[in-house]
This record gives sequence, C-alpha cells and structure tokens, in this order.
Amino acid sequence: MDTISERIKKEITSWPNVTTEPHRFGGIEFRLNKREMGHIHGDRLADLPFPMKIRNELVNSGRVKPHHVMPHSGWVSYWINKGEKDVPLVVNLFIMKYQQLEPKSQSKQK
Repeated sequence: MDTISERIKKEITSWPNVTTEPHRFGGIEFRLNKREMGHIHGDRLADLPFPMKIRNELVNSGRVKPHHVMPHSGWVSYWINKGEKDVPLVVNLFIMKYQQLEPKSQSKQK
C-alpha cells in the first residue's frame, strides 16, 4: 500500500509538465515547467506558495496555517494529521497552484 506522500506524488505527477526533485530541506518538490508549485515533507506536511490575497483567504478559512518558518510570506503549511483523509485536501491545494502557474501559451491554445 502506498504511503500518503506516494499517493500525493502519484496524482500530481500525472498532470502535464509536472516534475519532481528532492527539496533542499528534505521531501519532494513539485515543479511545473521548472517553477516550484510546492513541496511535501514525508507524510506530515505540505508547503505551497500563493499570492498574499489567496494565502490570506486560505488561512482565514482555516484550510491551512501560515508557513511554519515564514509566517508572514505568501507560503502556507498544511499539516497532514488525518492520514488518508488529508490526501484529497493536499491535492486540491496543488490543483489551485497548478492552475495559477499554468503557462499562458497553453491557455491561448485551448
């Protein structure tokens, strides 16, 4: 059976132009066309950057916490503490980021 991080990785890497690499502070970094979408630290934490407006909306809604190291930045942290139930929630955050970073050239072709 896959771990939580393996399930998240399997889903996100199935999207067009998404790659992974080791994150500099441990874990897996997800990239869309060489731009970081965010990263996960094992089965316990996901960190993603958003514009401050979206970051504030996410934090104020209670979906995420301010980033655990840089709380005043656009980064957010999602603590994985409900096990398998957290997988769709983490994936949904990455979907939001993916849509934000989706290349403009691909949008024009649609």
